[in-house]
Amino acid sequence: MAVAFVATLTVNAQGMYIKPMVGGTLSTYTSADDTKMKLGLVGGAEFGYQIAETFDVTAGALFTMQGTGYKDNDYIKDYSSTQTFLNIPVMANYYIIPGLAIKAGIQPGFLLSSKIKNTEVIQGHEEDFESTSTEGLEKFALAVPLGLSYEFSDFVIDARYNLGVTNVAKHNGDKKPKYSVIMLTLGYKIPF
Repeated sequence: MAVAFVATLTVNAQGMYIKPMVGGTLSTYTSADDTKMKLGLVGGAEFGYQIAETFDVTAGALFTMQGTGYKDNDYIKDYSSTQTFLNIPVMANYYIIPGLAIKAGIQPGFLLSSKIKNTEVIQGHEEDFESTSTEGLEKFALAVPLGLSYEFSDFVIDARYNLGVTNVAKHNGDKKPKYSVIMLTLGYKIPF
């Protein structure tokens, strides 16, 4: 019985891995006028379990910068809004061919910090403003991540689109902007 138990653990362990990953994001808000994409960073790790040769599941913890910029106008210039989240993606990965997977899942996120910087034109003079308050922002964000990944020699290139489901702010009138994030990462699978 002891040998059978150890053999079972060995078989299961071969299907488990951790994947540290780093990369970048391009993000904006949907349903908001005059927004533009903003560059950010992402880093963390995912834990995976290979259920079958063509299917595995992952759950991770990713620190992600997401937000938006706004196009300059006569009153506001260089507007930048950056929110840092702890995102927890839970993904199902289906391998179309060896190394190439399509993926989908669900991603709860928790707001850690916010930084808003902009330059306002007041009576012909430019004044810089900066805020680190999270007041008025939703502290929880839910997204649906969809993507592709390609694996070679235990390195994994992962491209995802995180479609926001919940609102960015608590009160936004008729408009209900949500996060829209494109994410590209490089990871390395470490079996255990």
